[in-house]
Amino acid sequence: MTSSDLSMSRLVNNEEAWVSAALFSHPDIYQQELEQIFARTWLFVGHESQIPKPGDFVRSRMGEEQVIVTRGRDNKISVLLNSCSHRGNMVCRYDEGHGLAFQCSFHGWTFGSDGRLINLPPGSEAAYAPDLRMEDWGLLSARVETFQGTIWANWDKTAPSLHEYLGGAATYLAAGLSDAEGNPDGTELAGGIMRWRVGMNWKVPMPDLDTTHGWITHRSARGPVVGFGTGGGDPANSYHVWFPEGHTHSMRLSEEVPLENNYSFFREYPVLQEYLTERWSKRREKLGRLADEFDMPHLFPNVGSTVGRMLRIMHPQGPAESEMWSYILVDKAMPAEVKEAVVRFHERRWGPNGMIQKDDMENWYVQTRYSKGFMTRWALHQNNQLGMSNPSLHGPSTFGLPGMFHPQPTDENYRRFFGRYAQYMDAKSWDELLIKDSPMVGARL
Repeated sequence: MTSSDLSMSRLVNNEEAWVSAALFSHPDIYQQELEQIFARTWLFVGHESQIPKPGDFVRSRMGEEQVIVTRGRDNKISVLLNSCSHRGNMVCRYDEGHGLAFQCSFHGWTFGSDGRLINLPPGSEAAYAPDLRMEDWGLLSARVETFQGTIWANWDKTAPSLHEYLGGAATYLAAGLSDAEGNPDGTELAGGIMRWRVGMNWKVPMPDLDTTHGWITHRSARGPVVGFGTGGGDPANSYHVWFPEGHTHSMRLSEEVPLENNYSFFREYPVLQEYLTERWSKRREKLGRLADEFDMPHLFPNVGSTVGRMLRIMHPQGPAESEMWSYILVDKAMPAEVKEAVVRFHERRWGPNGMIQKDDMENWYVQTRYSKGFMTRWALHQNNQLGMSNPSLHGPSTFGLPGMFHPQPTDENYRRFFGRYAQYMDAKSWDELLIKDSPMVGARL
């Protein structure tokens, strides 16, 4: 038994379906993740409704890096590293605001909303003139792409496009982001972001689709939380959908799309339930079998979801520390009281003191805390064998939907997440990560 071998072949075994607990606590593995995963994947950084006007900006995160998401004079969105190219000081200290320039408080270097260096400290221009090329010393800028109002950024210039990166999961993301009538551009962010810190490794909740824990973890919520099940639920026609890009989704398929939907899960908030029910027929007409998909897929590496159009991001802040950021989406057309009901629905369940979320956080904290011991870290294998012998169904030919469908209950989502995770940790370049010969390539609507 040795602690010197950090190779993925030793830490992730998908043939026997287990992972080493060292993945959730070892500091060297964590540093490798920042380089191999967070420095070259597409990361969710915000929503266009946060920065509707030129000059608007918000602060966000890409791994441990703090970034500024800003809209320039030309309406172009930029994602900039919040670190001055002179001495590395923070150039933006506000979570959100409006301004077309960012000035460092240390020496006064000033940058435009597109990251260009536009001004130097008074009296220093002549001394800098012979040597400094201002165009070379702007803020570090990431690649930026958008998807139905969501904003994504990537530091790696060699990575594929966002569309290629999402693969077939884009179909389910599009459905989740659509409004109650199925319109792709009909949603916006509801106010601010729920943010809090948890003493857990960022991978512990990932992929954010565990459907087998509720019967015991959330027993205390069965009475107080309306719409919360009393058991594990009927797995009939329920699937984990997976993609070779590392994304997964959880869904239930009916033989036929129902003509009516009373949204019973939201019955605690009648104004919300009524609003959604009245618009079901239009959503059904536009989205077909995906009309009932209000949940977001898990998108590798750190985007999760809960019931009802909420994106939940796990930002790593060390091997045993994470920030959870939850973005609640509402219809632009919703009356104010309905938007308020959506926010209250999510706060009560999945806020930092939510009746469901705090149960999860206790388990996540303990799992991380007890992954640090020598025997736990190096001798313990965490089991992902649930449903391992069941075959996945080819979505396009079986259901007319993208992805591979694995019947629930299953740990297939974990096996696929950690399989892709190991590929990223081993790969030296994007050439080794591109999906080239999988039967799922092109399996999209």
